[in-house]
Amino acid sequence: MPARFGNAGYTRADWTRIGVTVGGTAAACVGINLFMNRETREALEPLERAHLNSSFKWLGGGLAIITATAIGLHRSGASVRIMRANPWLVMGGSLVCSIGSMVAVFNTPVDSPMHTLAWTTFQVSQAAVLSPLLFLSPALLGRAALLTAGMMGSLCYVGATAKSDKFLMMGGPLTAGLVVVALSSLAPMVLPATALGSLAVAEALSLYGGLALFGGWTLYDCQKILAHARQSRVTGQRLDPAGESISLILDFINIFVRMVTILSGSRRR
Repeated sequence: MPARFGNAGYTRADWTRIGVTVGGTAAACVGINLFMNRETREALEPLERAHLNSSFKWLGGGLAIITATAIGLHRSGASVRIMRANPWLVMGGSLVCSIGSMVAVFNTPVDSPMHTLAWTTFQVSQAAVLSPLLFLSPALLGRAALLTAGMMGSLCYVGATAKSDKFLMMGGPLTAGLVVVALSSLAPMVLPATALGSLAVAEALSLYGGLALFGGWTLYDCQKILAHARQSRVTGQRLDPAGESISLILDFINIFVRMVTILSGSRRR
């Protein structure tokens, strides 16, 4: 009988897998920092620092709204109805709400009430899709959230301290990778259950490839925020920290879901 630790039901091998995942993420962040940031950038300009901090505040507020709304939906029984619904209907409805609210955020004035309303609608749409995760163990979700926060915090630090906009050049490859990961995520919905080999490859690509991909998007989005602040200093264009936070929220959600999958998979094994 394998030795188990605590009340979470994890074996020594499970903790080893989790430790390798966390250690690998930390090593990757350190490696990226040493390779790309051998010389750190000069101190951020006040506008850059203020815009970055404001975007992070909106990120924290958005995650708080998503968490509170998901808990409320779960307690009201809405998460059960979402799980019983047609998956294509759920996916289509979530895409319509998410994309529609994002378009509204980016096309309304920053100081308009509609801008904040659209931003809030985006958070609610994400909470509705994530609410079924609350059937899992709270301890598991807490660990996944902590790992995700640590990973994103490290990557944001790397992106903010880079000497130049090195990570902005990653936009093209990251978009191509996003298409591949999205298609692999849809594989279980279109491939037959007997195609075990193809399903396993698609799952690994979606899980671990997606984890690396959205880590790269975090670096890109962090530097994009700083680039927008520098452009605003020249053009005088109004900055939109709420809109900037949407990209970071999507990065957090995608990394969090994959962390949950890794931890729950280890626990099942």
